[in-house]
Amino acid sequence: MTRLKISSAGGSETGNRYRANFDVMRLDQEPLLAVVADGMGDSEGSALAGRAAVDTFIEHVTAADGNVSPEVLRAAVAAAQQRVRDIGRRVGGLAGCTLTALVGSATGYWITQIGDSRVYRLREGLLELLTTDHTMAWLGVIHGWYPMDSPQAAAARYHLTRYVGHDAHPEPDVLSVAVRPDDRFLLCSDGIADQVAYQQIQEILNERSSPDVMVWRLLSAADAAGGKDNATAIVIHLAAQEPGDRP
Repeated sequence: MTRLKISSAGGSETGNRYRANFDVMRLDQEPLLAVVADGMGDSEGSALAGRAAVDTFIEHVTAADGNVSPEVLRAAVAAAQQRVRDIGRRVGGLAGCTLTALVGSATGYWITQIGDSRVYRLREGLLELLTTDHTMAWLGVIHGWYPMDSPQAAAARYHLTRYVGHDAHPEPDVLSVAVRPDDRFLLCSDGIADQVAYQQIQEILNERSSPDVMVWRLLSAADAAGGKDNATAIVIHLAAQEPGDRP
């Protein structure tokens, strides 16, 4: 199997709508652990939920000591669900967030998804969305209830069907992801996905620039589009190791 060299970067901007940034991210390169959470709304519960969910998820994945499995990832999200529900009871209001992660381990690469933050992959020039948005807008557009650019879809975009902190403790999607040299991944909150067009994301990830430049370009594009939401992006580039590279 070809050994891969990872380069990555992440960044986040508050934008113009909210008084603070309610997105939370974590990026560790070796072993790869990339997580994006997006708090729901701008309440105290929103701020606490994102941080608690990310911290709890990381604690459980790290405790697996490289032996990551679907069971480990689902248990990590279940623990985050319980912690965020406890926060909601304590603050007496809504506490909820999305959680999207890409994890590298001895068992391969894994995506965990709950909510509407996203993971994209650029491979050989093709940008693909690897995750599903857990929203009524996604269901409505897929099943033809209304056009994607309709007012109904815009309103349904804020109706999440699954998130961390949901009363029903819904489970995340867990996907095993095969990787190849020169794959580029983008994890992002909806502040990127809703404001930066597919073609622009594809163009930025196709550039022969470093992940930190790509992140800057994505955040700048979200700001130029109006900065209507907190925006967070993590870019990961997997390259074949050259002779002399450290393993």
